[in-house]
Amino acid sequence: MDIVLKNARLVLRDEVVTGSVRISGGTVVSVDSGPCNVTNAKDLGGDYLLPGFVELHTDNLEQELEPRPGVFWPDPIASVLAHDNTMAGAGITTVLDAVSLGEYHDGPSRSKIMDLSIRALNRARATGVLKADHRLHLRCEFSDPKVVDMLLPHIDDPVLMLVSLMDHTPGQRQFTDTDKYRKYYKKGWSDEEFAELSQRMLATQEACAADNRCRIIELCRERSLPMASHDDTTPEHVAQAVAEGIAISEFPTTLAAARLARRAGIRIVMGGPNLVRGASHSGNVSARELAGEGLLDVLSSDYVPGSLASGAFTLHRTLGVSLAEAVAKISLNPALAVGLTDRGEIAAGKRADLVRVREIEGVPAVLRTWSVGCSGNAEITEKNAA
Repeated sequence: MDIVLKNARLVLRDEVVTGSVRISGGTVVSVDSGPCNVTNAKDLGGDYLLPGFVELHTDNLEQELEPRPGVFWPDPIASVLAHDNTMAGAGITTVLDAVSLGEYHDGPSRSKIMDLSIRALNRARATGVLKADHRLHLRCEFSDPKVVDMLLPHIDDPVLMLVSLMDHTPGQRQFTDTDKYRKYYKKGWSDEEFAELSQRMLATQEACAADNRCRIIELCRERSLPMASHDDTTPEHVAQAVAEGIAISEFPTTLAAARLARRAGIRIVMGGPNLVRGASHSGNVSARELAGEGLLDVLSSDYVPGSLASGAFTLHRTLGVSLAEAVAKISLNPALAVGLTDRGEIAAGKRADLVRVREIEGVPAVLRTWSVGCSGNAEITEKNAA
């Protein structure tokens, strides 16, 4: 499909200019500033045109598969299609669907969601109807004795782009304060029940976590798969990540950990909801504080897909970050973090993944998304939210 989009405020890699974009065969052919005289061009009326958003970590698919605790939607393909619509409607054109490998205290539900997620994503990709380009991010709970066995069948999946290492044991990382753990999971444990659970989980972690982590890292290194460390809290966590060759720090929980990660050249990912709300829902370090210190490279929508657009404009309007730099944190930076060099910016030769945004009463609204999707062919899917 050949398209010309004109009269747009183009958010480019280093600047914002008013101009036009010509697209052919799913690729940006040219980017021009100033007026455009093409008669059949789509006039964007001065709205912003952003590169398609690249999402490294979203929990949204799990919410579609299990809309209520213990309630699984009967058709996983329908769940994936609903998830895909949400992504495209939020301006997300490339999404690494984050699937958890490992149990906490929920019985078999995590394993069930993992199996449903991966099978449904593969089936949906094969249909050719997905609007966004769906890849895979496997989140490995390395304190689970079964995590390596869960990982092995999927480690050579061609759409696997990222493996992250997590430890949600009470008293560790995000949940150094065990009261936060109890509040977060809302299980209504008595003091005695929680003490017994914590003791059991800590004993399991001590027995297998170190070996599991080493094995997961070995598998990723053999395949040159990007790795992320999840919820770095202490200097020791960052030092371990550096020694292991980990390139991404997802959601560091303290300013000290973020500073050390930056010093080591590790990319820092924070949650869009944290940034937009101005605080972490878990009581950890604020994404705004890290941004103010220059310690924020990538925004992830995490559990609110719409937080990417809102987060970029919050960085710009509230924290004074240039719009080009703010938008790079939801497009170019995450793309480069996982080796996707064909997208993430509006430039000749790049994929024609584009997002039309208009500020409505100070809120950035995604009006339309143009996406090449999973197939990478010449057809561009338009998701019109106007």
